[in-house]
Amino acid sequence: MNVISSTFGGDSAAHGLAPEGIAAKWATLRNAGIVVAQLAGVDSEAAWPDDGAFPQAIALAGGWRLELAGQALDDLAAMMEPGLAALLAVHARGLDAGAPALALWQEIAAARAALLTLLPMEAAAR
Repeated sequence: MNVISSTFGGDSAAHGLAPEGIAAKWATLRNAGIVVAQLAGVDSEAAWPDDGAFPQAIALAGGWRLELAGQALDDLAAMMEPGLAALLAVHARGLDAGAPALALWQEIAAARAALLTLLPMEAAAR
């Protein structure tokens, strides 16, 4: 059973890198990222603003940018899923998950920033 598939939207190949597949995965990862940010004590809305334009812009860019974005989203999901599960388990036990959540958040923020660099200059300027 592919746990990522059922939790974080599956691999991009299954979605054919369709804009709606990219958008669904982006939204799911954003929601999970907000939970991690909250556990880390980071302002979640400022940490991952609702920049829903990314999926459409990367779909319009197409080609290698879209393919690389799909792979990067899969990689981000693969990193976030076990990390978030561990953080929630720690939190459920009443323990402080702040430090590990912050470490995971920093990785998520770096991955998100790298994804945004895939946008063509004109799309990134919007």
